[in-house]
Amino acid sequence: MVERKKLLLRLDPAVHEAMAKWAADDLRSINAQIEFALRLALEQAGRAPRRRGDDTAT
Repeated sequence: MVERKKLLLRLDPAVHEAMAKWAADDLRSINAQIEFALRLALEQAGRAPRRRGDDTAT
């Protein structure tokens, strides 16, 4: 199992509330929803991390 990094994150209360609602709608924890949103943003920016075991050349 991959060790998860811990991060202290300060959010505007309105952003937290919006993330909490989105997480509830998707049946995820707020933490999982934040990671989901970050991964979406990374993909859209063309900066998604390579998956483990993905040895395809780019």
